[in-house]
Amino acid sequence: MAAERLARAGVSTLLIDEKMAWEKPCGGGVTFKAYRQYPFLREGRSHSVSTTWLHSDESPPARLALEKPLLIFSRRELNQLLLDRAAAAGAELLTTRVTGVEREGKGWSLTTRAGALQADQLIIATGARNPLREFGTPWTAGDTMVALGYYIPSEQPHIDIQFFADLEGYIWLFPRCGHLSAGICGKGVSAAGLRQRLETYLAERGISFNDAQFYAHMLPALATSSWPNNRLDGPGWLAVGDSAGLVDPVTGEGIYYAMRSGELAGQFLAEERPEAYAGQVEAEFGADLAYASTLARRVYLGRFCGGANTTRMLQFLRRSTQIQSVMQELFAGTMSYRELRARIRSNFKSTMAEIALNTCLRRIVTI
Repeated sequence: MAAERLARAGVSTLLIDEKMAWEKPCGGGVTFKAYRQYPFLREGRSHSVSTTWLHSDESPPARLALEKPLLIFSRRELNQLLLDRAAAAGAELLTTRVTGVEREGKGWSLTTRAGALQADQLIIATGARNPLREFGTPWTAGDTMVALGYYIPSEQPHIDIQFFADLEGYIWLFPRCGHLSAGICGKGVSAAGLRQRLETYLAERGISFNDAQFYAHMLPALATSSWPNNRLDGPGWLAVGDSAGLVDPVTGEGIYYAMRSGELAGQFLAEERPEAYAGQVEAEFGADLAYASTLARRVYLGRFCGGANTTRMLQFLRRSTQIQSVMQELFAGTMSYRELRARIRSNFKSTMAEIALNTCLRRIVTI
């Protein structure tokens, strides 16, 4: 996104990546918010999904018919779509690994496996496992979550999301074009523990993963204390996406934030106003992601009325049109976490009254 924006503005742009289009453990869900802002996403090879089943280990499942479908991409194909757009705009693509970066006057000297290169400005988009630690977000183990999963040669028409009362994270089953992405993400749990939980879940559902390809990755999930010192920029460089810690600490979703931060970085560099980048990111979504970090642990591990929050969420979803409306906006990506808090507070009494009435009447609200 950054390279495309710069190249379209006539700036000589080199995009360096040792993998280019590659796969990773990720549901690949693109929200309505993302494809509304970037309509070209509809042109890519994706699977539109309108039905989500939400599960917990202490409640019957709840079905949510999405008013605004999710587009489910293979990350390899989404990456290729964006790379093709950057190349079409005039960016040069170089498949190699950057092994060193040094400040040289007002510019940069890069060491790569393909040889030495010079640059005036850098945009760092190296992901969570950023080897250039002096650039982008400096985090500790408490600022990350693990994501891992299988790509299974199977199909289903809907999304499944499974919550657990003792896990700050969830399991997902996302249908893609020709396969399922079956994965788990979690914080404070070892990769081995997460993998065992996922494999147990798949076995219990009768989903074979014996011949499926396995992937594992690390995601930023910044702690609340880390957000004030999060580094988005420095002299001659800007960081975007996972390298800048721009991932939702509650859901682990990062596609929209990576795309938008890349676009903003390209825009402000093209306009020769790089100093405006960090402030714009903060205003659009950075502050809300920081606020989300105060909620993540409570969302997954907190309790309400004697039960796990995730269990109560499903129970309330089945009994309340107001909760359903909130969930629709969350899945669409059109509600911030601060808006979520305000909505819940302002509607709390009427929502609880609706839930109580429908519970007494044993009425399940059609979703």
